[in-house]
Amino acid sequence: MAASMGDMFSFCVDPAGRARAVVEVRFINNVKGKGLFATRNIHKGETIFMEKPVVSSQFLWNAWYNYKACDHCLRALETAEENAQRLLGKSYQVLPHPDQCGIRKDLHQQCPQCQVTYCSAACRQSALEQYHQVLCLGPSREDPMHPLNKLQEAWRNIHYPPETSSIMLMARMVATVKQAKDKDWWIKLFSQFCSKTANEEEEIIHKLLGDKFKGQLELLRPLFAEALYEERLGRWFTPKGFQSLFALVGTNGQGIGTSSLSQWVHGCDALELPLQERKQLDAFIDQLYKDIEKETGDFLNCEGSGLYVLQSCCNHSCIPNAETSFPDNNFLLHLTALEDIKAGEEICISYLECCQRDRSRHSRHKILRENYLFTCSCPRCLAQAEDPDVTSEEDEELEGETDDAELEDEMTDV
Repeated sequence: MAASMGDMFSFCVDPAGRARAVVEVRFINNVKGKGLFATRNIHKGETIFMEKPVVSSQFLWNAWYNYKACDHCLRALETAEENAQRLLGKSYQVLPHPDQCGIRKDLHQQCPQCQVTYCSAACRQSALEQYHQVLCLGPSREDPMHPLNKLQEAWRNIHYPPETSSIMLMARMVATVKQAKDKDWWIKLFSQFCSKTANEEEEIIHKLLGDKFKGQLELLRPLFAEALYEERLGRWFTPKGFQSLFALVGTNGQGIGTSSLSQWVHGCDALELPLQERKQLDAFIDQLYKDIEKETGDFLNCEGSGLYVLQSCCNHSCIPNAETSFPDNNFLLHLTALEDIKAGEEICISYLECCQRDRSRHSRHKILRENYLFTCSCPRCLAQAEDPDVTSEEDEELEGETDDAELEDEMTDV
């Protein structure tokens, strides 16, 4: 089904209406599907648009391990100092410049029935109006036999960290339709996300859940139905429909990361300080992150995922001209131009992490095929078409073998 621009821009945050004038969604071909294109010249560094997700959710293990986030917008709820103390395991850690932490605990609110926490009254109300009436556990929050708790426990036992999705994202999709007055509008909106064939869906879910995905899906599906069945969404509760729902989330889900500590660091970076004080602060922050890495590893942020209608229309390039970020410490996605973009040019992001982008063409293709089921034909990949078909790891091994051989020759000569 073609995307409705009116539906898409319902989630864009731009009071002046700039977003509508800056981008448009176009159908490219049956292989690539849709794409996002600039309707005017966009300058490097410009925020192309900001977008709220249709629905989002914190990862279950992330919440289980006490990464405190707003139950609606995923804003980190700890102060930067509390965040650092928890990640370090040091309750006495003190951060300088506490005024650079933007967390306002006086604004935090809880659902009076189930006590989940929100960063503000506005988030509590938004959640209540969209999905929380259906999902509120009330006094059953600690009851392991409540259908929603059974579903979440089953998910945690199937999908261990590092997490890439959450069953609660799908639960919020269903709850949104169940609560909606105009159910058809929401069903149409969810149907606009990229869909796959049955074989492609199986590959996506296999990547998401591992070798036993079929058995795991059939474990989750009756629990999902027990907790959330909705007649208007009956297909989502059938074996094929449930598989399609998983594939939709696996294909379109955008990771969200928030951190009060990161916000504090950005605030400190912007301070105008005497040179010596700046050096001391930078050294303190560098050491702080080294200590956190030793204690916690890479798990620094409150993490979750969301479905973004416009962002999901952005195709991949290994040399992207735009990137997504979450500078507001919540689920509000910013799409920013990495270079000047001409009117009519496609806006592309990278589906790869920064370190993956620097790998060989063969390695990049391997990652993209495994995770997104396509072979990239961006200008960089086309320019490297004659490169050897070896992964970056194999390149390193070959280099190592060459170095060893050279060393052996040198030793023989001696």
